[in-house]
Amino acid sequence: MEETKRRIFMQYVLLLLIGCFASQLYASSDVKFYESFDEKFEGRWIVSEKEEYTGVWKHAKSEGHDDYGLLVTEKARKHAIVKELDELADPKDGTVVLQYETRLQNGLECGGAYLKYLRPQEAGWIAKAFDNESPYTIMFGPDKCGATNKVHFILKHKNPKSGEYIEHHLKYPPSVPSDKLTHVYTAILKPDNELRILIDGEEKKKGNFLSAEDFEPPLVPAKTIPDPDDKKPEDWDERAKIPDPDAKKPDDWDEDAPMEIEDEDAVKPEGWLDDEPEEVDDPEAAKPEDWDDEEDGEWEAPKIDNPKCESAPGCGEWKRPTKRNPAYKGKWHAPLIDNPSYKGIWKPQEIPNPDYFELEKPDYEPIAAIGIEIWTMQDGILFDNILIASDEKVAESYRETKWKPKFEVEKEKQKAEEQAADLSDGLKGFQKKVFDNLYKIADVPFLSDHKPKILDLLEKAEKQANLTIGILISIVVVIFSVLLKLIFGGKKPAKTEEIEKTDVAEASNTEEVTEEKEENNEDTTLCLAGGVPGVTIRYGERQKH
Repeated sequence: MEETKRRIFMQYVLLLLIGCFASQLYASSDVKFYESFDEKFEGRWIVSEKEEYTGVWKHAKSEGHDDYGLLVTEKARKHAIVKELDELADPKDGTVVLQYETRLQNGLECGGAYLKYLRPQEAGWIAKAFDNESPYTIMFGPDKCGATNKVHFILKHKNPKSGEYIEHHLKYPPSVPSDKLTHVYTAILKPDNELRILIDGEEKKKGNFLSAEDFEPPLVPAKTIPDPDDKKPEDWDERAKIPDPDAKKPDDWDEDAPMEIEDEDAVKPEGWLDDEPEEVDDPEAAKPEDWDDEEDGEWEAPKIDNPKCESAPGCGEWKRPTKRNPAYKGKWHAPLIDNPSYKGIWKPQEIPNPDYFELEKPDYEPIAAIGIEIWTMQDGILFDNILIASDEKVAESYRETKWKPKFEVEKEKQKAEEQAADLSDGLKGFQKKVFDNLYKIADVPFLSDHKPKILDLLEKAEKQANLTIGILISIVVVIFSVLLKLIFGGKKPAKTEEIEKTDVAEASNTEEVTEEKEENNEDTTLCLAGGVPGVTIRYGERQKH
């Protein structure tokens, strides 16, 4: 009995293993190309030897991960590198999924992070000479500079009539994510001519290769075009409205009347200083000692606002203000009426387009290699997990297992940094309000004797964050002590209050500010505890040492 159970269990395990193997074999058959960059790229990817491509590529880890990628290491350089596929990937065969990850670790102000899916070398290119002119089938990925901010999708398609290869750009493509996280870009080409663009697995754009609404220029030309030989007749009137020829300017219409006139009802304000200029020479200004009248000219004191004008309604010559002229009408124009001769906007007549052709589906060129050919002002662009597959689910599984774990870690880190920044900004804003109010309090008249010392402490608290709390409390103690003295009175202090700065130990980040006050043989010590660098205020007779 036990032997039978064991045999059944082994058969079950064997079937399970066969199923897993078969599913893996099926999945791998859907993968046309995959590059994880777990191993070094040298010997597998070919760096262009063209003179203008001086940018250096590096096999490097993505920041914060143990996962490797292909890294752009230099700013303001052209970079070019290419990898030939072991077998062609032909979009004519069915669904094709193009997917890869990129991380803009230093952002992207001006540059590209797109891939080029190249045609076979018979089209006229070699790996070591890979450049911008190397013929491609599809260009896909982020591009950002100035007004350009889009995830490109460009199909280079052969016109069946002219034989010319033309770039057809996807209209209204999605924009590039503006953060520094790892993002995965997916383009899905379906046999029914549908195109879908996904960013991080979310559909951002959907179109049809044969629709004039989705590609510019359209793959299929228009059936008719404006006749280039058709000319607009000379008597064709395109004016919808015309000035009324029967209209007459009214006799009382004064075209020369000014828009504004003096306000005759205005009265000069009482106390206006007619003889006082608005500006006077600065009485505190002095002629510089090194001023040479012969070389520098006659010295003139700089001007300041006349202090006598501050309390007066105005200085200098008073002039009546202006007001809108009620008689102003401006230039007279005849009113517009419908044009009886209007024929509409002229357009040439349509004729059959000699370049028109019908197309059931794009005539895709096979993909023989993947190339990265970019110019960028930023370094730190990392490419990873480049995939060509024939099944959307395969691409989805790669997103779930390869991209998503990294993205979640980066997202959490970004969230923590943003929360810390918000907290810091909030504290700074609160501290600023506290300091602004304390500076205002320092101007209160009854604190005038202590103002220099309070301002000195405030400046110290602003510059040395570790002392802020202790110093602020000491200022409050000083203010409170002065208030008590004013309320309850007391003998006049023998000496003015002193605040002495004592030993500063930068290594331990502590500083003691000692304020001694001699008054009526009182001996009170206020100390700040709790590990905060403190301020000690003593009242009483100074001890002799």
